Amino acid sequence: MKITKTKQKVTKPMPPFKTLKEEADFWDTHDAVDDIDEGTVVGFHKANKTGTLTIRFDEKDLQTLREEAFNKGIGPTTLARMWLKERISAR
Repeated sequence: MKITKTKQKVTKPMPPFKTLKEEADFWDTHDAVDDIDEGTVVGFHKANKTGTLTIRFDEKDLQTLREEAFNKGIGPTTLARMWLKERISAR
């Protein structure tokens, strides 16, 4: 099978939910695959990750990281990696 890159309309991420209840209500009435049918082109991107690092946080710092990431609409691991990369590149 030959895989080709195609330019399709760009799917924009949803804005973050304001509350956990709002998110639960949304997913109770929606399905992540509602818009996928036989004509939908599905692709993937393989990240070039080279290793992992486990970092322990106290509960207060971890909760702060999660809240900040949620407000930005990204995961806490992604935010932590962004902050570390910014700090490393500033050296």
